Amino acid sequence: MKRILVTGAGGSPAANFTRSLRMAPEKFYLIGVDCDKYYLQRAETDERYLVPAAREKDYVTVLNKVIEKTKAEFLHVQNDVELYYISKLRDKLKIKTFLPGHETVEKCQNKLESYKCWRDAGLRQPVTFSIKNPQDLKDAFEKIKGEVWIREIGGAGGRGSLKTDSFEVARTWIDFRKGWGVYTAAECLKEQSTTWLSVWKDGELIVAQERKRLYWELGKLAPSGISGATGTGVTVADPVVNDIAQKAILAIDKKPNGIFGVDLTYSGDSIPNPTEINIGRFFTTHHFFAAAGLNIAYIFVKLAYGEKLPEIPQKINPLKPGLAWIRGIDFLPVMTTLEEIDRYEEDLKKLRQEISG
Repeated sequence: MKRILVTGAGGSPAANFTRSLRMAPEKFYLIGVDCDKYYLQRAETDERYLVPAAREKDYVTVLNKVIEKTKAEFLHVQNDVELYYISKLRDKLKIKTFLPGHETVEKCQNKLESYKCWRDAGLRQPVTFSIKNPQDLKDAFEKIKGEVWIREIGGAGGRGSLKTDSFEVARTWIDFRKGWGVYTAAECLKEQSTTWLSVWKDGELIVAQERKRLYWELGKLAPSGISGATGTGVTVADPVVNDIAQKAILAIDKKPNGIFGVDLTYSGDSIPNPTEINIGRFFTTHHFFAAAGLNIAYIFVKLAYGEKLPEIPQKINPLKPGLAWIRGIDFLPVMTTLEEIDRYEEDLKKLRQEISG
């Protein structure tokens, strides 16, 4: 039985990974570690261990001790901060990993560097500026017409982002966030976005699946409207996205290895623009794909072990379009279809017609 170590095991992204593996046709022994003693209690693993935060000096030392103690064979990360340090220090870890090269990790975790790679490759991009001081911000507002998208260079989940057409509001926000030098300002795209999740092995695409986000759960509580938590995701198969996402990946890494999740947002003329790559980890709701019949976490682990893969009906977008995964805090996810969801609107329409006579 494979013994797999999962970091950040008490978080939602890791829970979706462990749930996916529990659905696989073989059994796994899962070991969870987390730096938060409360989150650790939520880990859906066979063993649990509290570890230091990734930035602490003894993180790798303690992690290696857990690896030795549990006889863990393979390590998977579902957290950006931990991913950076594990990628950087992978040679010091006494365990197998399946990660992109560290230079790729650094480029993907730096939104400004990603933007430069895509700009140089001729991919459509929102005009983006590095904001080091108020004058940079003023210049950005003069060159960008309409609303401006303010966000941190690093980080996930829309952390610290803001959408505004006011220079004063943007300046006050960056002051408040102590963000000079770590923020960018960009042309604000449409709200419509999609994600192209893919797994690669030594430059070969193994499988990819697109999922569109219909709305952000708790988005009303975030200044930018982006909470980082998908409310409802829907399977999609868009050939334009397939093409642009692959070009976005290859513009950063000519020989991709591991997990690449490309986030794309649509411009006013409905062209998908790559905005970031979630590197080395699956997006939070990848359990959706496993429940729908594409266990991408299991495929990833089989690749890492160099074993025969389960049958994949087609390489790109093997899942039926229109499958919906509805999530919420304290609710078990529900899988249905857009057709079923729309049926309730039709029922309401009929009720109103009956009432109006």
